[in-house]
Amino acid sequence: MEKDQIKNRLSTAYSNFINSCNSLTKDEFEYAPEGKWSAGQQMEHLIKSTSPLNQAMGLPKFLVKFKFGKANRSSKTFDQLVERYKEKLSLGGVASAAFSPQKVDFNKKEKLINQLQSNIESINQKLDKWTEAQLDEFILPHPLLGKITVREMMYFTIHHADHHRNLIKIYLKGV
Repeated sequence: MEKDQIKNRLSTAYSNFINSCNSLTKDEFEYAPEGKWSAGQQMEHLIKSTSPLNQAMGLPKFLVKFKFGKANRSSKTFDQLVERYKEKLSLGGVASAAFSPQKVDFNKKEKLINQLQSNIESINQKLDKWTEAQLDEFILPHPLLGKITVREMMYFTIHHADHHRNLIKIYLKGV
């Protein structure tokens, strides 16, 4: 998937997630099955995961290389990356404390939506400063997947929104 398609898919995935959350009532937004996250918490989790990516994408490339290194392999495809993520989840992978949300009240919904939209818009703008080759050359750390290329991190970020939107749908079937 090339950069323009990545940008479009990022925008679409997060717009779909936000639209789903925007349509929820207070009870739906705050509902969580035992041991699971509410829609508000899912949104906060996405903010916590896109914020460091947004920061990393704005760093000078030499600093990204110095901090995280360079890839020693080619990037996986979108489907390969998603499959690897699902595999890690099936083995018990969960979000670390740094990415886990607190309780989220309905009155914070607009603020969270604005923050998430801002993160994605900023990531897309910063992507313009990366070449196709650089997306495959530089790596970033992922807490579950380890070191992955910037292109793979974008794939993950696209899938991540869809994954959490689907979880919200599943959880709300029980309401």
